[in-house]
Amino acid sequence: MATDKSVKRNHGGMARKDRAFKGLTLGLALTATALPILIALELARTSSPAIHHFGWKFISSQDWDPVHELFGALPFIYGTIVSSILALVIAIPLGLGAAIWLVETAPKSLRAPVGFLVELLAAIPSIIYGLWGIFVLVPILRDHIEMPLALKFPNFPLLSGQPLGIGMLSGGLVLAVMVIPFITSVSQQVLEAVPNSQREAALSLGATKWEMIRTSVIPYARSGIVGAIMLGLGRALGETMAITMVIGNVPAISAHLFDPGYTMASVLANEFSEATSDMHRFALVEIGLLLFILAIIVNICARLLISKTAKGIAETGTA
Repeated sequence: MATDKSVKRNHGGMARKDRAFKGLTLGLALTATALPILIALELARTSSPAIHHFGWKFISSQDWDPVHELFGALPFIYGTIVSSILALVIAIPLGLGAAIWLVETAPKSLRAPVGFLVELLAAIPSIIYGLWGIFVLVPILRDHIEMPLALKFPNFPLLSGQPLGIGMLSGGLVLAVMVIPFITSVSQQVLEAVPNSQREAALSLGATKWEMIRTSVIPYARSGIVGAIMLGLGRALGETMAITMVIGNVPAISAHLFDPGYTMASVLANEFSEATSDMHRFALVEIGLLLFILAIIVNICARLLISKTAKGIAETGTA
């Protein structure tokens, strides 16, 4: 009888501990979920005067004059999108090529060290990339790429402008270096998850190594690769210090890659602490809100694409 009571007490104590643990983990999960919502609400509340004052004109206007309190975010949106797209154009072939090499053709003795070195690029502080851009990349671009191209093709739409080294091209190149490890590591994981039966089926039909990769592996992992690219895009959109140091920070829209530009993250870093008026601060917070919404949308799309690929692979494996 006493034994039964002690067992019941132990069972009741374990049940209370389980309920307490469940409540604790639920609270932590709700807190983590509530943080981005609270951030978005606070950004919207703080920027509401600018939202009501400028309306949609804030997104379409090119004016940025703190002295006369004329604010338009279009140059910063343009600079953010162009520099990020330029970074992806450079980073996608390099990152995806490195992932394919690591998974499909690299010797086993090199896969781990090379993969570690690629992932190590993601751990380097962005300020280091900025310093590298200023002291190494900018002089090389100015003296050996931009000036010769500007002299040889003075009227070419893209490869022209002010060959100063600091500009949209250097900003895109720095972002590309920072984005490569994200694209490579995620693409590598997605490619490794492709069943070997896909490869064996293609090879058994007489396909070469490249044909097998092109026709069986990459199409199977397409959604996950696109998700990796979207994650890289999210990284490029939100980068601040590195691109601030090399892009030139001029709020203007130019079709020339050599000309300086500005990004949404850069203007926040440069001007928020020196805002000259309340409306100036409200406008900067609204830019932060736009950047937050854009980054959230990009990351959600990336996660959905990667999850879609993982689900498809899991269904194929269980079929």
